[in-house]
Order: sequence, then C-alpha cells, then structure tokens
Amino acid sequence: MARPRIVVVGAGFAGFTAARKLSKLSRGSAEIVVINPTDYFLYLPLLPEVSAGILEPRRVTVSLTATLPGVRMILGHVDQFDLDARTVSWRDPDGGTGTLGYHRLVIAAGSVNKLLPVPGVTEYAHGFRGIPEALFLRDHMTRQIEMAATTDDEKERRARCTFVVVGAGYTGTEVAAQGVLYTEALVRNRPELTGLPRWLLVDTADRIVPSLDERLGAASDRVLRERGVEILTQTSVKQASKHGVELSTGEYVPTCSLIWCVGVRPDPLVEGIGLPTEQGRLVVDEYLTVPGHPDVYAIGDAAAVPDLTMPGQITGMTAQHATRQGTTAAKNIAASYGHGRRRPYKHHDLGFVVDLGGLDSAANPLGVPLSGIVAKAVTRGYHLLSMPGNRVRVAADWALDAVLPRQGVQLGLVPGEAVPLDSSAPEAMPNTGMTQEKQTS
Repeated sequence: MARPRIVVVGAGFAGFTAARKLSKLSRGSAEIVVINPTDYFLYLPLLPEVSAGILEPRRVTVSLTATLPGVRMILGHVDQFDLDARTVSWRDPDGGTGTLGYHRLVIAAGSVNKLLPVPGVTEYAHGFRGIPEALFLRDHMTRQIEMAATTDDEKERRARCTFVVVGAGYTGTEVAAQGVLYTEALVRNRPELTGLPRWLLVDTADRIVPSLDERLGAASDRVLRERGVEILTQTSVKQASKHGVELSTGEYVPTCSLIWCVGVRPDPLVEGIGLPTEQGRLVVDEYLTVPGHPDVYAIGDAAAVPDLTMPGQITGMTAQHATRQGTTAAKNIAASYGHGRRRPYKHHDLGFVVDLGGLDSAANPLGVPLSGIVAKAVTRGYHLLSMPGNRVRVAADWALDAVLPRQGVQLGLVPGEAVPLDSSAPEAMPNTGMTQEKQTS
C-alpha cells in the first residue's frame, strides 16, 4: 500500500514547523512534500539586522533540506489548487510547471506587502519582506550617504540623507531603529554631513507599535527620539514622487528613500482558491481544517484561525501564532490517520520582543515589561532559541559587531527594479528562461 502524501504549501514559520513536526510524527510512514519558492526558511525577525549590516544574509536563512530530513522539497511557486481532484500545481524557477496529488494538504502560503491606494507609492517605495529587499535597503542607504557626500547641492544632500519609514509597527520600528544607527556610522567620518542623516517614522496610529503592550511602545518611542528619529503619529503619506513625499499634515519632505512597512496581507494565492475568506484569509475551524474539505488545512497568515482566547476574533498574523498552528496542524493530521486525537488550536501570547539596535530593546516576556540591557539579553536569547539553525553563526556576528566597525560598502547585488513594492513573491527565485512540464501522480 502506497504511503499517504501530505503536501505543505509554503515554508514560513507555519509551513516549516508543520513539515518538521509531521516528519517526526510519521517516522517515514508518510511522504511529506514541501513546495516553496526558495530552498530556505527565512527568520524574518532578524531581517532588520541584515539591512543594518549586523548580520550576513545567510545567517537568517536556514536550509530546508538540512533541517527537514526525510522531507521532499519542490522548488516552485504554487499557482493553482484542484480540491476536487486533490492536486496542487506549481511553477518552478525555470518557468516549468508541475502537478502533484495529495492525501492531506496544508496551505501555509504566508503574506506579502500590504498596499494602500496612495499615488506614487508602488512606483517609488520599497517594502521589507525578504532577503532581496533587505540587501537592497543596505546598499541604498550606503549609496545615498556616499552620493550626499560628493554633491555640492545642499538640497540634494539633505534629500539623500533623509529616510522616511511608513508604518510604525513591529517591522517599521525596528527598521528605523537599526537604520539610524547604521547611517550615523556611515556619516561619522564625513564632516560635510554633520547634523545628518534625518529619519522619520510615520504612522496613522496614535503611538508606535500600537499592536503591542503600551509600555513597549513607550520604551521604543523614547529610544528612537533620543536617537533623533522624528516620530509622526496620526500622519499618513498623501502622495509620493521621485523627489519626496507629501504628508497628510501638508508637509513636503524631500527624500530619495521611502521604506514601506505598513503591514502585510495574505498571499494573493489565497484569493484564487475559491473558498470563503475573512479579512482576506481562508476560513478554517478551530481544528485548522477548511469547512467542507476535511483533508485541507490552512495555517499562519493565510488562515483566519478562530482565537479561542478572545471569542469572536481571529488570531493575529504573528510568528508566534504561525509556529504553534504548524504544530497543531501536524498533530491533527496525524490524528486523522489514527495517531492520537485532534485538538483545537488555542494559544495565549507569551509576550513580544522589539530589538532597537545598540544596547536597547523592549520586551514583555510573560507580561513582564523590560527595557534596556536586560531586555536586550532577553530579546537575543529568544531569537537564538527560536531559530531552527545558524545559532552559532548569528551569535558570532553579534559578537563581531560589538567590537568591530561595520563595513559600509554597497555590493549592488539587488537593483531597485528587482524588488518592486507591488510584488506577490519578493523571495521568488529568478526565471531562467528554460521551460519544462512535469506531472507527478
């Protein structure tokens, strides 16, 4: 009798955890297949440190084949589901197509940049969701400082040294916190740039990191303001152009750098499945199964999972929820084959951490508010424990950054046109121009 095949679409926090747990539970009795555009799991929380030159890109990427033994890896982007025929279709980096049958399906497609109908934003802003965008931002910041130092035009100099971050949530706050330290290091030996750079953090909310504990937001706000970051709350971008942005306050800010961290939305793949959605996410029950399709599970940012700790609401789009949903989905799939019993997903937040660069962080483990060096130790300890690999390399980079100056050079590996804001897959591998069709039963 053929082994059952379990297909996991996506290898973010939810998909990676589900595949890893399924592999352990099945012990070879089931074929576990992961379909993902890249061959690595990306540890997103440390991405701002890549853009700031603290960590090298490979430190926050973990090989799927090395950490998912016994799991079959298919490099490709899923573009179609046939739930009646129980098949999944994908397109690989060469443009070839393939179809794969399944007995159980886990949809963990993740999320992409959230777009707003603001004129000029899709043309002139860049998001922050993947390695290419982080590398582009590091090069871009370095390039703007270097070009500002060589121009005699004072207006151009100030515009190149002005960086506008839109979205003061978790990601935007960390990008601004790390970015201001990086650019300050770049201008340190350039007397012509004294008094620069200028960083602005813009959000429509009445405080930064509004989704987190108010005390975390206050601690983060204090650190950023002490570094000179201008925090503009209850403010939005009205229009963007090549030479600057117009704010809802009427102020026009000349800048060459618009960093879009407004938030995320479910992968557009979810819309094309043809199943009920809530807030753009697939509707599932408390057992993470899609109603009417007991063989289909959805988890992470792609799924509207009922929050049993807060009746009437759905779980937030956080790594903490995604990871635990991956574990629950794996156990419930095993239960569907007679191993154990299925359980509803229920999880109380254990707290959050915000790395503000330098010796500063804000954290509330188990609801205990922390700041400063203690929070820094908790934050880095949490990240090391949460990473499925590369812990020693990450710790080594942190140690080196503490004693050595950062390398302020631009490599030019990622051009701006390669990371458009309006992209459904910033992490996708390039199309090589080759075509090939594949069919797997």
